[in-house]
Amino acid sequence: MLLGLQLTLLIGPTAPLPAPPFLLEALQSVEVTHTDEERSGFQITFRAARGDLTDALDYKLLTLPLLRPFNRVVLLSTVDFVPRVLMDGFITHQQLDPAKSTLTITGEDASVMMDLTEKSAEHPALDETLIATKIILTYAQYGLIPKVIPPPIPDPPLPIERTPVQQGTDLAYLKAMAQRFGYVFYVKPGPVPLTNTAYWGPPERLGLPQPALSVNMGNQTNVESLTFKNDALVPTLVQGLVQDRLTNIPLPVLSLPLPPYKLPPLESEPSLILNQPNVRTKQFRESGLTAQEALARAQGTTDAANAVVTAEGELDVLRYGNVLDARGLVGVRGAGFNYDGLYYVKRVKHLIKKQQYKQQITLTREGVGSITPVVVP
Repeated sequence: MLLGLQLTLLIGPTAPLPAPPFLLEALQSVEVTHTDEERSGFQITFRAARGDLTDALDYKLLTLPLLRPFNRVVLLSTVDFVPRVLMDGFITHQQLDPAKSTLTITGEDASVMMDLTEKSAEHPALDETLIATKIILTYAQYGLIPKVIPPPIPDPPLPIERTPVQQGTDLAYLKAMAQRFGYVFYVKPGPVPLTNTAYWGPPERLGLPQPALSVNMGNQTNVESLTFKNDALVPTLVQGLVQDRLTNIPLPVLSLPLPPYKLPPLESEPSLILNQPNVRTKQFRESGLTAQEALARAQGTTDAANAVVTAEGELDVLRYGNVLDARGLVGVRGAGFNYDGLYYVKRVKHLIKKQQYKQQITLTREGVGSITPVVVP
């Protein structure tokens, strides 16, 4: 059982400061979404009434410089006296609803600042690891700290052969590079206020699992709902030929269901290595690559097709006794052997109101069957 739950709002044009009391009194609800695919975002709804002479010209909240677009917003939740940064981002949108007397501000995490300016840039003699680090460090003013994991099949460019060229925004280029290897790129708030971790690498599936989600277990049930889907059309293999750029020799390209460098799977029966009669197979059609580059891109396509089993549901933080974090592991129990076990937390949406804290969650893994007889309760 939680002992205390508190929300802190920092807001301002450059260095955000604690919100004034009258703004906190007007706050009605907060939504924060974390995902490993798209930019994370937030939405804050305030009561916007016009009740005295100070509102004669316009709504008081709209005259505040604090709520202007591209002001920085930091949200912290304190659960059992342990603070955590829920969001560090920028306001991108306002919505006024006079009929409901509400003003809603919407924003995105700090990566939105990486998606504003398209560029044409060269990165001579730098591989994807160094390019990602270089780009992230140019946004240090937003507290971005790079966490870059080298690809499993490195291919550093020789200047006499090729030079990586960027056409587009920094964010689009980082995501395009990540997609080649089945990697993800996202900006995670924290670990302390006004800092952000910019992660470029494979989905994070290391570390201790979070407290288990219990379903259909009587008084031990701690989720309000959790449904499971098994999509046989998700697994994807890649095969074909590539004319090696260095030797001009056609070489076979074939992705592996479970490459040796991949982390141990979360399931005992991954869909790609079952006797599944039909598996989606894509033809490799890229050219101008070395065999090594072609294998890395083919494997990236297979690795990214990992959401075979999806679990979606909702939990009450007060009942769960913890705040579930996205981009990590969590155990599930009470759903039977096929769907019990460990999952990757792909998406979490925080829904916060006075005296209420709920989360909508999306979990994924590559197949059915638990790899462990028990999970951490």
